[in-house]
Amino acid sequence: MISELINVGTEILIGDILNTNAKYISKELATIGFNMYYHTTVGDNPNRLKSALELSLSRSDVIILTGGLGPTQDDLTKETLAQLLNVEMVFDQESHDTLLKFFVNSSNVTQNNYKQAYIPRGSTIIPNNNGTAPGILLEKDDKIVILLPGPPREMIPMFEETVLPLLVSKCETKFFSNYYKVASIGESTLEDMLLDLINGQSNPTIATYAKVGDVLLRVTANAKTYEEAKILLDKYDVIIKERLGDNIYANEDISLHEVIANTLIKRELTISIAESCTGGLIVSKLTEIPGISSSLHSGIVCYSNQAKTKFLGVSEDTLSNYGSVSEKTATEMLLGLYEQTKSDITIVTTGIAGPSGGSIEKPVGLVYIGILYKNQSVVEKHQLSGSRERIQLKATNIAFNLIRKTINE
Repeated sequence: MISELINVGTEILIGDILNTNAKYISKELATIGFNMYYHTTVGDNPNRLKSALELSLSRSDVIILTGGLGPTQDDLTKETLAQLLNVEMVFDQESHDTLLKFFVNSSNVTQNNYKQAYIPRGSTIIPNNNGTAPGILLEKDDKIVILLPGPPREMIPMFEETVLPLLVSKCETKFFSNYYKVASIGESTLEDMLLDLINGQSNPTIATYAKVGDVLLRVTANAKTYEEAKILLDKYDVIIKERLGDNIYANEDISLHEVIANTLIKRELTISIAESCTGGLIVSKLTEIPGISSSLHSGIVCYSNQAKTKFLGVSEDTLSNYGSVSEKTATEMLLGLYEQTKSDITIVTTGIAGPSGGSIEKPVGLVYIGILYKNQSVVEKHQLSGSRERIQLKATNIAFNLIRKTINE
């Protein structure tokens, strides 16, 4: 089936935001065998949007639009589609009730919010659990038109939960996927390790999705039955596991810190953390996971030298002779933290996140990460690159991966 994407929003045209929706949707459609022929970006102008829709309906089977579903006057995607197809906008009770639940207090709902409870007649609601704008599905004259909100945090879950299963159901064959969550290997390196598979792919297909600190690898087979698909997937599974080894930390799309938190809880292990350059990010991510209170003993941000000495017992001589960013300091932080907490696991970070503070001997991005477990301590030295935020996030993910490797040895 021929598919087309229309991204609605003046802010995209003038460069205020990056159009990540186009990349995401195109990749997703490609993995299920839909041919993406056209991308269009149009501003918040009903006449130009109408022209773009007319053209897309004349040449494509599936048209997906993102943006223009909000409560303001320039959010006119639904209304423009309804006008073009000569259908009226009608009140939808389900959308109205969901809107009120989202705001909790109905007095906070302004009059323009209520326009989001109106949909083109004959369309179906696509639930939005992360915002107020429902998606719209309209099938007419062998055409499928799908309207989704612009913000990725709303659009992506709606696409995965509702749109993707719908489109898959339109295919004669079905798609089955294996997932591999990979740590400590970047997307480009991962691609290079699997380049022969990627270059020769037809069925199954391979797609990578990179985040800071890990990569999601998805292998998708197209077949009539699961049994047929499994034969194709199993062949790739053997190769991927041989090449990536223990860098694979999960076979589902789950974050590394969630895996670590769940493992700590399940194995009844306690952990204490002392952070300098990561500024509390490790603790923050762990506390996102329900039930972590049974494992997380304590977390401390020892940013200054005085704090490292007062709370962790790092000697002033060590700080003077080796500096706060050193293997020696990280080791003393580990031992001091253990003496204070007696946790099963202690982990520490110290480094230079930048953009200033570096030197020739100790450049920006130099990070030491240490772990103490079962009376064995390890301190790793890493030279990271990127912005201050990326260095902090990379260091945080390296720390989680170090925990994973250490407790699984």
